[in-house]
Amino acid sequence: MSTFAVTRTLPSDATSAALRADVVEGLGSDPKHLHPKWFYDARGSELFEDITRLPEYYPTRAERGILIGRAAEIAAASGARTLVELGSGSSEKTRHLIEALTNLDAYVPVDVSESALTQAGHVLLADHPGLNVHALIADFQHGLQLPDTPGPRLIAFLGGTIGNLLPEERAGFLRALRDLMSPGDALLLGTDLVKDERTLVAAYDDSAGVTAAFNKNVLFVLNRELGADFDPEDFDHVAAWDADREWIEMRLRARRPVTAKIPAVDLAVTFRPGEEMRTEVSAKFRREGVRDELAAAGLTLEHWWTDDADRFALSLSAPSA
Repeated sequence: MSTFAVTRTLPSDATSAALRADVVEGLGSDPKHLHPKWFYDARGSELFEDITRLPEYYPTRAERGILIGRAAEIAAASGARTLVELGSGSSEKTRHLIEALTNLDAYVPVDVSESALTQAGHVLLADHPGLNVHALIADFQHGLQLPDTPGPRLIAFLGGTIGNLLPEERAGFLRALRDLMSPGDALLLGTDLVKDERTLVAAYDDSAGVTAAFNKNVLFVLNRELGADFDPEDFDHVAAWDADREWIEMRLRARRPVTAKIPAVDLAVTFRPGEEMRTEVSAKFRREGVRDELAAAGLTLEHWWTDDADRFALSLSAPSA
């Protein structure tokens, strides 16, 4: 008989407190920056779903193709009885893994959104009688604690989200994951790969302007949550490839002199014409770089799968001996 449980490890006011702290630190810095997680209110999530269907945005299609084609191999290599998904959202992509993991006892989706976890959990239970779902309302970057479920466990971090972390953040995050893992556990990691600049920039600056609306949505979040008075029309969307760091940066560039008040944190922020605020970093990877970052965290790269065009990769790694 299947079960569904939800555990909250994230305090109910944690998101608001984190937003305030990020705004004070990021908008008080030079250059200004914000964390990309603040894109994702309900409207931002809808816009991102629209982005994944754009012809220019290849990562979601490429990763889904790998999952569909290689799910059986991933399942055989991991032998997992518990699947843990970080940043699970709708759990849509993970269904391919759930279907392939024939010995699966438990699915542990981890997300900050209780509504997303509950909705996805009930849909999965309807489709997979006998599956136990233990959802965690948690921030997977801070003090994640997993429930007691059967091993071995497969921890999935998909979508290329690892690329939104700066190098030092990635190193700490991967070490924290390694500390959660027992012998026999494995990490399934999605990474977008380095490719030509035109393809990369187009994926983050589509012709329909959907990504521009997604980028500017962070200003609506600040206005609603913190009482700010940003006018999104004061800013242009910018997507740029940094060849030295091998990452895409999304920015908002002030069209004119701007002064925005943010009453909730007692802050007034000024922008010069042309001044930019970084809203996202999306690192792209090479196989040897992924291998080295995993090794530094105490993980050994064991399997590497890409789509037919070598645009995206899924890697399976295990704790080093």
